Amino acid sequence: MPSEFLSASSDTIVALASGNPPAGVAVLRLSGGAAFAVLQVLTRPPLPEPRRMAMRALHDPDTGELLDRALAVRFVAPNSFTGEDTVELHLHGGPAIVADTLAAILRQPHCRQAREGEFTRRAFDHGKLDLTAVEGLSDLVRARTAAQRRQALSAAGGEAHRTLLDWRDRLLRARALTETLIDFVDEDIPDDLIGDARSSVAAVAQAMRAALADADAGFAVRDGLRVAIVGAPNVGKSTLLNALAGREAAIVSSVAGTTRDVVEITLDLAGHLVIIADTAGLRETADTIEAEGVRRAKAAMQRADLCIEVRDLSDPTAMARMADDGLPADRTVVFWNKADLAERDAPAGALAGAAATGCGIDALRQLILDTARALASRGEHAVIQRTRHQTALAAAVDALALWEEAGVSEEILASALDHAIRALDQVVGASHVEHMLDIIFREFCIGK
Repeated sequence: MPSEFLSASSDTIVALASGNPPAGVAVLRLSGGAAFAVLQVLTRPPLPEPRRMAMRALHDPDTGELLDRALAVRFVAPNSFTGEDTVELHLHGGPAIVADTLAAILRQPHCRQAREGEFTRRAFDHGKLDLTAVEGLSDLVRARTAAQRRQALSAAGGEAHRTLLDWRDRLLRARALTETLIDFVDEDIPDDLIGDARSSVAAVAQAMRAALADADAGFAVRDGLRVAIVGAPNVGKSTLLNALAGREAAIVSSVAGTTRDVVEITLDLAGHLVIIADTAGLRETADTIEAEGVRRAKAAMQRADLCIEVRDLSDPTAMARMADDGLPADRTVVFWNKADLAERDAPAGALAGAAATGCGIDALRQLILDTARALASRGEHAVIQRTRHQTALAAAVDALALWEEAGVSEEILASALDHAIRALDQVVGASHVEHMLDIIFREFCIGK
């Protein structure tokens, strides 16, 4: 089935590119071959100079009625966001002004309402953006924290694209060297030719593996640092969640097993998105509903970038870690809770406090922030920021692994390079898969 984006690419599209009215200013964007003609019929000659704002009275072409006095600017192809002739009308942001001006434009030949993401799709189709930059732009308009903004700007600015193209160019050169060995097997070819190719492929494969290792950091910035509060029943997990949230987000009860499901809160910690989950107490239970809660708690543990295991310092039996809790040791910290009720001290160097009184919460919040900052230092410029990037790069690394094996023919090595190059093409969008592209561009609003 052909993409709906490709079915009418010759049309001139129009949409509101700013927030919904009423507002101080409303921006209507037009893109396509008829954009300047539409501007001409709405205004009196001459057209504004390209890339210069000009005040123009807008009139309904059918009735001559004054619609608004607006600022108009035009961009001549290919020097525009979409690569097409483009017009922007900066109107007063009243609902009637926007509606009547939009209606007048849509009555003109070859003009229609833009679909979600269609302006950006046209920019992609005209080579103005690659797919990683498109995704970065989508993330930029959705960025909720400073770290997300920095990551999105990096992607939208082409940082990942440049890295991927560098890898692709080096693999293409290795492919050319390998093809030389295949095509000129009987010729006098330098002995170090395949060695040069192997060195280049090895360097690219190592860089790709490093990017895959940083994938968790990229995800943590884009999707948020995931923190799971875990532990035995009735150790104060829900109270700790409420203390970190600064509000009553979870039900607190002295009855063990009150929490049956995962309760999540979202925080902006000094410019970093953090998602903290309160989970069911980890224990063996015959209660079907509680058992499902335990299962979900363990799933949350595995997804988390950081696990906070809460232990009750006032409980003498809490010193030993539960043998079957399954906590990832490299991503787990222990918080000794109820220190105000305890008759003993926490282990030396351990985090301790009382969630009910707020004691120790600042230190725990700082630990979470330090974890977020450490991941952000890698994740804000990570090549991999989405699952599809990770899948494609993993496929490329798997293909290049053949170059590390002895006795593999040049034909097979060349085929491995072809597979790796195609995987990179999928990331930047050089290899079009229309269904995937439609999904990505629908993430945008109408005016983008």
